[in-house]
Amino acid sequence: MTERKSRPPKSRRDPAATSLDHERDAFIQTFIRKGVRLTQELVRENEDLRRRLSEAESENAQLKIHLRRDDAVRELLSTIEKLEQEKSALLSRFREVEARSNAFEETYSEVEAELSNLASLYVAARQIHATVTVPGVMRHLKEILEQLVGARAYAVYLRSERGGDLVPVFHQGMSDRDVRNVRPGEGVIGEAFANGTGYVSEDDTITEGTFEAPAAAIPLRIDDRVVGVLAVFQTFEQKRRFMSVDFEFFKLLGGQAAAALAAAGLLAAADGKLPSAEFYVELGI
Repeated sequence: MTERKSRPPKSRRDPAATSLDHERDAFIQTFIRKGVRLTQELVRENEDLRRRLSEAESENAQLKIHLRRDDAVRELLSTIEKLEQEKSALLSRFREVEARSNAFEETYSEVEAELSNLASLYVAARQIHATVTVPGVMRHLKEILEQLVGARAYAVYLRSERGGDLVPVFHQGMSDRDVRNVRPGEGVIGEAFANGTGYVSEDDTITEGTFEAPAAAIPLRIDDRVVGVLAVFQTFEQKRRFMSVDFEFFKLLGGQAAAALAAAGLLAAADGKLPSAEFYVELGI
């Protein structure tokens, strides 16, 4: 007969232990959930930090770019400032050179004008002594007055031995009725002879001068003696005013015209016969 083994009796769990198990499981579950949440939070914070780090790196790169750009801008501004300084220096030198050039051109123009005036004076002096005949002297005087001075109406007065009046020995542009004898000290022409001081109008009405109000009255001299007057009554329309060179022409004519006329007159009185060598020897020069 087979012997039956006896089974241990089933144990019954204590209700209190079961409650503890539940609390332990609940605590573990709560701890795990907190750990999971903490882990998730740490992961999120880590991701956030990574994102912020990436943004910071991007911002840093942008700042570096900006800094490089700022450096480039500063360098560019510095270059622009240097260029502006060089530009100012160049403009200053340009203005200086331009001023010198203008001064040179002005001086050159003045010198050119002076040379032209000197040439005209030389031509006038040469012409007035280029002949020893009275008609030739008068012709050259006419050319000088009309072509170089711009005179349209004029007359040459010489003092008469009879009565001492100034007599017009040559005139142009005026009728015989309009040109009459003048007493020394009478009017502009007479005063120029009596005082030995020339008169030249500075107005712009010299184209409309008259016998009583001539445009110019120039004493004619031989050495220090006044022997006549050159009167310019009117000028051509294009000659509105007398220029500085005209005063030089008047000085030239005042000192040379009378001598040329006197020499031509003496030669004519001697029937064109020139003085011999003996004449000059007898003078005891």
